[in-house]
Amino acid sequence: MSDEDGNSDSSESVGIITPTMGPVARLRNYFLTGVLVTAPLVITFYGAYVVVSFIDGTVTGLLPDLYNPNSYLPFSVPGIGILVLVTGLVIVGFLTANFLGRLLLKWGEAVLDRMPVIRNIYGAIKQILETVLQSQSNAFRDVVLLEYPRQGVWSIGFVSGTTKGEVQNLTADEIVNVFVPTTPNPTSGFLLFVPRKDLTKLHMTVEEGIKMVVSGGIITPPDKRDDANRKDDVLTSQLS
Repeated sequence: MSDEDGNSDSSESVGIITPTMGPVARLRNYFLTGVLVTAPLVITFYGAYVVVSFIDGTVTGLLPDLYNPNSYLPFSVPGIGILVLVTGLVIVGFLTANFLGRLLLKWGEAVLDRMPVIRNIYGAIKQILETVLQSQSNAFRDVVLLEYPRQGVWSIGFVSGTTKGEVQNLTADEIVNVFVPTTPNPTSGFLLFVPRKDLTKLHMTVEEGIKMVVSGGIITPPDKRDDANRKDDVLTSQLS
């Protein structure tokens, strides 16, 4: 049973126990409630454990025994690799910020620029990271709705920037770069060049959009618009 809004009947909802439920239905709800409570915690902690263990095993293996606490302590210290990695990155950033560091960086990039395959990979990765990490970057800040892969079928996309260069110059409309992720792996997807007028900006955050994509639509964020805006949008869609 479901109501007119598409929500499940309260007697069938996970975690809701009613007096009319039989013992089997109660056990089923207890079991599903336990899964919903423990599964996110287990998966989160296991994922964190795998990442920390991988970094610790990789970084601490490069440390001399004199500086590796795990070599003389009766137990291993988790997080040493992450601490060393963060400290190393801060030191590299500090050294690169001065004149000598910038000079060495230019020299290193000049060497990489002489390597046919390496220079292309390095240049692409550097440009992507510089674009994403810029404080003024607007990449992946807006979630949009667009008709894809055909008219009448809608997909969620993330705006990665305004199109520039040859692609924009060859079109009359203002074009926007839109990344349409795949489900359930949002790291793969399609880069589309879409006219801005064909995009509908959503009020959901990027995090909410990613959750919706990863879950295959199971997790749907609430509509953040007020009633007046919803009515205006409905009238606009009916008139167009």
